[in-house]
Amino acid sequence: MARAILPSMSALTAFESAGRHLSFSRAAAELHLTQGAISRQVRQLEETLGVVLFERVNQRVFLTDAGRLYLREVQRILADLGAATQRVLGFAGTAGTLNLAVLPTFATRWLMPRLPGFLRHHPDTTVNFSVRLEPFDFLEEPFDGAIHHGEPTWPGAVCEHLCDESVLPVAAPGLREKLGIGSPEDLDRVPLLHQSTRPTAWRDWFAAAGVTSRNAFKGAHFDQFAMIAEAAVAGLGVALVPRFLVEEELRSGRLVVLFDAPLSSGTGYWFVYPEAKSGSALVRAFADWLKREAG
Repeated sequence: MARAILPSMSALTAFESAGRHLSFSRAAAELHLTQGAISRQVRQLEETLGVVLFERVNQRVFLTDAGRLYLREVQRILADLGAATQRVLGFAGTAGTLNLAVLPTFATRWLMPRLPGFLRHHPDTTVNFSVRLEPFDFLEEPFDGAIHHGEPTWPGAVCEHLCDESVLPVAAPGLREKLGIGSPEDLDRVPLLHQSTRPTAWRDWFAAAGVTSRNAFKGAHFDQFAMIAEAAVAGLGVALVPRFLVEEELRSGRLVVLFDAPLSSGTGYWFVYPEAKSGSALVRAFADWLKREAG
C-alpha cells in the first residue's frame, strides 16, 4: 500500500476503541477525546478506505462485515506494535538485553532458578523471555537465542549442546504404597501419564525394561512436563520425566523415582542463536554460562 494512503495512527486508534465498545461516546471517554473527534476520525478513515465500517441505527452504531474484519486486523497490528515497543524500551538504560525464546517447563523449572547466578556477573543485563515450542526463522522474529529440544538442526543458526535427555518413572510416594508398586511389571497395571508430543515413551520404556506391556498407551495426556509433574504429585499416576525437570519435587519427597532405569530419548537440549549473533559478547557469555550449568 502506498504510504500516502496509509491511515493515521489516531484514526486507527479511534476506530479500534469505537469498534470494541460499539460506542463513540465510550471510545471518547477512553481516549480522552470528544465524541465529535471520534466521529471525525472514523469518518476520515472510511473516506480513506472507501468502505463503510459502521452502520448507524437509532443513535447506535454497529460494525459492518467489512468493519468486523478490519477491526480484527487493526487490533492485531496494534498489539504487535505495542509488543515491539515494549521490546525496544527494554534496551533503555541497560548495558545489554537478551531476548530469548524458551520452552516453558525448561525455563521455569531449570533456567529460572539458576538465572540469578548469571545476572550476578552481568548485573546491567535484562533478560526477556517468550515461549516458542517449535523452531522459527530468526530473520522473522528478533530473538537473540532460543532453548531448543530435539536435533541440532536449525537453518541459519548455531546450535550449542547443553545436555542429553533421559526419562525416569516417578510418582507420589503415597501412590507407590497404595498401588503396591515393587517391580517394573507392576507399572503395566497402574495409571500412566503421557507427554502428548512423545506418545511412544512408555512403550519404549517398557521394552527397555524387558516388560511386555498391554497398557503402554493408556492414560491421561498432557502438553507439558510441568503439567505431568503436578499430576504425578497429586497422585494421578506415574510419569516419565527428565530428572532435572523434577529436581525440587525429588528433593522435597513429593515425588520419588520408582526405578533407576533411565530411558534415553535420543534427543537433547540446545542453545540456539542466529549466526549473525556469533560475535555478540553477551550472547557468547550466556551460551558459555548455560553450558557450564548444564554440565
